[in-house]
Amino acid sequence: MPRAVWNGKVLAESNDTVVVEGNHYFPPESINREYFTPSDKTTVCGWKGTANYFDVEVDDEINPAAAWFYATPSAAASQIRDHVGFWRGVRVES
Repeated sequence: MPRAVWNGKVLAESNDTVVVEGNHYFPPESINREYFTPSDKTTVCGWKGTANYFDVEVDDEINPAAAWFYATPSAAASQIRDHVGFWRGVRVES
């Protein structure tokens, strides 16, 4: 089962991830919300739309903007609406 791990904690775990451009996007209900804080960061992808970010915090260590999601993706990326992807040292294990 795919899971996202950082600093020894499981941030998300699900058999229902969607893989886009090599990234696992985890459904919102699979996220361990205790580790996530909304970030002001946004970026724009030419075909997916605007991404919003979360800072990830584990044991008082913060990984800024380490998780992202598309609240209103383009029609071409609708399958990842509100799903969360990871980077910046977050390890996704399959």
